[in-house]
Amino acid sequence: MATSYDYAPLFRSSVGFDRVFNLLENAQRARSISDWPPYDIVKTGDDSYRISVAVAGFVQDELDITFQSNLLTVTGKKQETANEGYLHRGIAGRPFEHRFELADHVRVDGADLRNGLLSINLVREIPEALKPRKISIQSASALQSAAPAQIEGQKVA
Repeated sequence: MATSYDYAPLFRSSVGFDRVFNLLENAQRARSISDWPPYDIVKTGDDSYRISVAVAGFVQDELDITFQSNLLTVTGKKQETANEGYLHRGIAGRPFEHRFELADHVRVDGADLRNGLLSINLVREIPEALKPRKISIQSASALQSAAPAQIEGQKVA
C-alpha cells in the first residue's frame, strides 16, 4: 500500500522549492521502469559520488551517458548478433535506461568501464558566490567615531 502526500499546502508558504516538491512526487509514484541492470550509488568524499552500473556483456560503444539540466541518463543497447547456437542464454543483453536526478552544482567528472562495471564519477562544485563567507564585525567605538551625517535645511529669508 503506497501512501500519497499532498504538497499543496507547502506551495502556499514557500517560494522556489517547486523542483524539490516535484522530485518528492516523482519518487512516490510507482516505478514503471525496471531496476535492471543493478547499480550502486556511493559517496566517496565530502563533495564526490560514484554511480556504478553492472553492465556485463556490454562494450563501450553500446553504452551512452548523457547529462542535461540536472538529469543524468545512462542507456545501453546491444548490437544485434547472429544466434550463435546458445543452449542457454543467461547473460541479459536487453536494452536499458537509468535516469538519475542530480542536485544543483553536481557535474559529471568522468566515466570508466572496467570488468563489467560502468563507473560514473560525480563532483559537487559550489560556486564561490554561494559558499559561506566570513563577515567582519565592527566594534561599537568605530561606529560612534564616524561623524553623524547632518541634513542642511534651507535658510529662511
